[in-house]
Amino acid sequence: MRDEPRAAKESSRTPRRGVRSNLDDGVVFAKTIGVVAAALVTLVIAGCGAGPALPPIPEGIPPGPGAVLPPIDLDAPGRSASQLRGWASEQSSTGISAVALEAYGYAAAVMARARPECGIGWTTIAGIASVESRHGTHGRSDLGDDGNVRPPIIGIALDGAPGVALIRDTDRGVLDGDGDHDRAIGPLQFIPETWKRWGVDANGDGVADPQNIDDAALTAARYLCASGGDLTSEPGWQQALLTYNRSNSYLLTVRDRAAAYSVGRRV
Repeated sequence: MRDEPRAAKESSRTPRRGVRSNLDDGVVFAKTIGVVAAALVTLVIAGCGAGPALPPIPEGIPPGPGAVLPPIDLDAPGRSASQLRGWASEQSSTGISAVALEAYGYAAAVMARARPECGIGWTTIAGIASVESRHGTHGRSDLGDDGNVRPPIIGIALDGAPGVALIRDTDRGVLDGDGDHDRAIGPLQFIPETWKRWGVDANGDGVADPQNIDDAALTAARYLCASGGDLTSEPGWQQALLTYNRSNSYLLTVRDRAAAYSVGRRV
């Protein structure tokens, strides 16, 4: 987590016809255009060529929990999150990769057992990951089937420059490659000091890796639950998000994206 949000790098005519000199030709042309226009109106009214209406994005805090997770064996060997592949495939309208969705769903399921009073939804984790790294695809990075981000996502030096927090190196550059200042790392953008305290192995490989989306998602869920308590309440959810990143604009952006995911919409 960082003190200030990273500026998102979002990605996010009809030609004029010549004037006819022949009046009769112009009349025929005009009639033809009228027929075509009428046909187009009929098609629109009939619904032909139009996709299904998108569900409205719900208002309010906290955002909805989204599609219900199926029961899985949380303690299954290996990457337990892969049991959610069928469920993740059903959420393809969100535009989130199946691997990332599995990580978010697994993290929410683990916390439902470990901290049932927290009530964190996978949508909240997804909203944060969307803002922080576009689900592990920021810049030239891509998310592999094993949940690892390649190349690693490493943020700017937190060197106190204008608009940037000042955080001296806490890990001797082991996690972020910077021996002078800390940098936010991984798809959920933890600073090394926070990762050392909260980082957890979620994919069963014996390593807590901030560049692995399974590990990062569960670590984020643990941190959010510890910070906000009851994330099904407005005060708890707000407290958790502001602890993750002390910015109201960040909180609202995460809310909007999580709410969109809760009804199956992409952002």
